[in-house]
Amino acid sequence: MSIPQLPSAIRLVEVGLRDGLQSVPEPLSTGKKVELIHMLIDAGVREIEAVSFAHPKVLPQLADAADVMAAVPRVPGVRYRGLAPNFRGAERAVDCGLDELVIVVSADEEVSLRNQGLTVDEILADLARIGTLTQASNLRLVVAVACAFFAPARGTVTGAERLRVVDAAVDAGAAGIYLAATSGEEHPGEMYDGVSEVRHLHPHLDVGAHLHNRNGFAPANALACMMASVTWLEGSFAGLGGDLWFPGDPSVLGNAALEDIIHLCDGLGIDTGIDLKKYMAVSERIVELTGRPSASFVSRGGTRNDLAAARWPTTA
Repeated sequence: MSIPQLPSAIRLVEVGLRDGLQSVPEPLSTGKKVELIHMLIDAGVREIEAVSFAHPKVLPQLADAADVMAAVPRVPGVRYRGLAPNFRGAERAVDCGLDELVIVVSADEEVSLRNQGLTVDEILADLARIGTLTQASNLRLVVAVACAFFAPARGTVTGAERLRVVDAAVDAGAAGIYLAATSGEEHPGEMYDGVSEVRHLHPHLDVGAHLHNRNGFAPANALACMMASVTWLEGSFAGLGGDLWFPGDPSVLGNAALEDIIHLCDGLGIDTGIDLKKYMAVSERIVELTGRPSASFVSRGGTRNDLAAARWPTTA
């Protein structure tokens, strides 16, 4: 039986090379990052958040952004994205061969101050300048609305706070925004409502969702977002990364494992263009490189096909 309101296809964005690796204290070499990019492309991934332009002293793990972008394969149809926390980071990013630039704006004031050292107003004041810069550089601007639904040490974020950032992004000329489930405590109802509202108010805006999985709801949230006509979903290989500043077992504090989202879509007949078996090889490689165990259910529990092909153990 099919589920109504689901798309026939969905875009998936890999954020492990940025949001994943920034959580690993030991920097991965530029060569290993480029190796992972080759593997992702071979698996069918076509949108890759490859680098960050945060200050190297803040994120030494991602200090080689320019070197990575100089070495990535240029394959037709593959888009590379980089993240910048502010205008200065955006200036560093524009000459590095990116297709998209992501600017993060938290809908929550406290998270904005702690994560970027700026108020929401200060970041929004820079958005117009960043919009002008990206347009002049032929870069597609994407604005990430962090803590779009729920914030730590606080709770629910209001729709007005969320839309304040979305509207400012539209005014700055953003081609897309994504609503981020930053805390991992978001639930499907609020994500469905949030995506639906933005799609209704800005029907020509490309709207994505960035998923974390603290509460185990990431696949349900993905389903809710697709029912609300989201245009892309984001996750990380092996569930690596995510904001780990809050209490909880590290094994549940990461990004949504993108292989679990691919597995979900495969089961529902939703085309992602990604070969799950090849993608899982990327996840196995990142586990090998970082020593961090996978948070993915499909990696640990297997696919439906794996279970169907299993045979009962023989007895003597």
